[in-house]
Amino acid sequence: MPTTYHVSKDGADDNTGLREKPFLTIGAAAFAARAGDTVVVHNGVYREWVNPKEGGLSDARRITYQAAEGEKVVIKGSERLQNWENVEGPVWKAVLPNVIFGGWNPYKEIVVGDWMIYPPERSVHLGDVYLNGMSFYEAESYDALLAPKPRFEILDHWTNEIVPIKNVEQTKYFWFAEAGGDNTTIYANFHGADPNKELVEVNVRKCCFYPDKTGVNYITVRGFEMAHAAVPWAPPTGDQPGLIGANWSKGWIIEGNVIHDAKCSAVSIGKELSTGDNYRTFRKDKPGYQYQLEAVFSARKIGWSKEKIGSHIVRNNVIYDCGQNGVVGHLGCVFSEIYGNHIYNIALKREFYGYEIAGIKLHAAIDVQIHHNYIHDCSLGTWLDWQAQGTRVSKNLYNHNNRDLFVEVSHGPYIVDHNIFGSKYALDNHAQGGAYVNNFFAGKIILKKMLNRATPYHTPHSTDVTGYAMVYGADDRFYGNIFVGGKTQDVVGTSIYNGCTTSLEEYIKLIDAEGIGSDLEAFEKFEQPAYIADNAYFNGAFPFNKEKTNINKPDFNANSNIETLCDEVYFEIDLPKDFVSNCAVHDTCSLGRVRIVDADFENPDGNPVTLNTDYAGNLVGGKTTIAGPIMCLKPGSNRVKVWASR
Repeated sequence: MPTTYHVSKDGADDNTGLREKPFLTIGAAAFAARAGDTVVVHNGVYREWVNPKEGGLSDARRITYQAAEGEKVVIKGSERLQNWENVEGPVWKAVLPNVIFGGWNPYKEIVVGDWMIYPPERSVHLGDVYLNGMSFYEAESYDALLAPKPRFEILDHWTNEIVPIKNVEQTKYFWFAEAGGDNTTIYANFHGADPNKELVEVNVRKCCFYPDKTGVNYITVRGFEMAHAAVPWAPPTGDQPGLIGANWSKGWIIEGNVIHDAKCSAVSIGKELSTGDNYRTFRKDKPGYQYQLEAVFSARKIGWSKEKIGSHIVRNNVIYDCGQNGVVGHLGCVFSEIYGNHIYNIALKREFYGYEIAGIKLHAAIDVQIHHNYIHDCSLGTWLDWQAQGTRVSKNLYNHNNRDLFVEVSHGPYIVDHNIFGSKYALDNHAQGGAYVNNFFAGKIILKKMLNRATPYHTPHSTDVTGYAMVYGADDRFYGNIFVGGKTQDVVGTSIYNGCTTSLEEYIKLIDAEGIGSDLEAFEKFEQPAYIADNAYFNGAFPFNKEKTNINKPDFNANSNIETLCDEVYFEIDLPKDFVSNCAVHDTCSLGRVRIVDADFENPDGNPVTLNTDYAGNLVGGKTTIAGPIMCLKPGSNRVKVWASR
């Protein structure tokens, strides 16, 4: 019979763990729990790394860890320090014995790895100091603690734009550490606060809830607050631990948690160690791209398949204030579902920076469904990189991100439908084979080919590799979207596809006319098809020059806006009198097949997909609908609630 174990701050680890004699630590319960069991944790702060050794056996026989109903349970990778000594002025020091770190000293370990680019002139460590919950910056030296200079802005190395620092006050708080053989001394400038009276915590543990071995399947983690993990940089070519994560397992459910202040990534559903660990950085002999290709084949050799890996659920969590990612995953994320999450303030602290950051950053997101999330104030909202095949991004709200969505070197088929992209930089499309249907775009869109690196594609709904291809650009569908310019001088709309063919038949005819002597060169010479119809263009947004049916009013001021009031978010837009229901409802049949993969747009189970529910979940009653993500939009002024905190 399944057992329910209890954990309490009044317990003891030599107890039975039953209600009358609870354990003191979650780790003790994790040691006892077996398939089908439940661990209920009661009120309190638990400063430990929960490292489960056993998993469930199936979805019906999982191990569940949950906070007791109505009780606040916090798991922290930090320890509170109250032995601070004043050194001079606002600078204090505390000495920690290194045994407290258990072999992982975050004040020795640095943020390093493939595609890590900033800061180039010095190292940043995985340690951190928190004053009443606010994290500090690391100083370059002890002397720098005495005269800290707030930073007001920083360069975004990807977009080459100057980005303001959101919390300028935070940037004047610094720490510095000296890690010796037996002890580590931490110095910090508290600006007049007494660290022995305030809540001051320092990073000690690598993770909060993460198995150190692979194959720990079918675990549910529900209802906790988790914070302060010294988790390392997590590129697709490295080990990818998170503050919480599955470590190359199957069937985890991470739900209803508040997760914050991971040094790098909060939730990991990604790659493990044996398939490569930052070889580009340490070996320096091959491009990271090459090592990433090798990781795909290495993963296949150790069982990367639907039967053994992935199928995780990450839902209804609040994730914020993390240095790299809210959710990260390469390979291990396949067949997963990420929904209902509120993700914000990701990679905005800018103590370090690299090309592997986003609110959600996934590689090989095969059949991953990302929907109903609110992602804002992130360096990048969602980044789908390599092998976005069968992926669907649907009914999400994006706002105030440096960029909203980036799809890179993928061949499709993938679907982006009924989303609100409210930032000034809406979409980087360095891929092909996408279907963008009934979205709202308020910012610029960039289309790029990638002819210098081939990436894999797969048998539909499988990890089997079918082939490799460059990204030729286009083979995209844009149907029933609303584009509003005016917030940027860059291109908004589908005019970026000017010069494309409009059907596969036309494209093949051009290729065939080159003759049998021209093979690869002919396919690079002509533009792939762009399938574009029924979109609406306002405020200086411009259409594809071969689009036959649309609402094209570049001089109409749509006055679009996304407004946040307390815990609610509203979408506002003005629409012209001729804004009517004339957009086709699209499905597997109308979207057609993508060229390179030779595959259809389908649901993850292989059945046909029909895009007939709007952002709010309303079902379209007929064969046509209006442009945009929300069916209730009408001519004139509109104000619609699009998010409310739970």
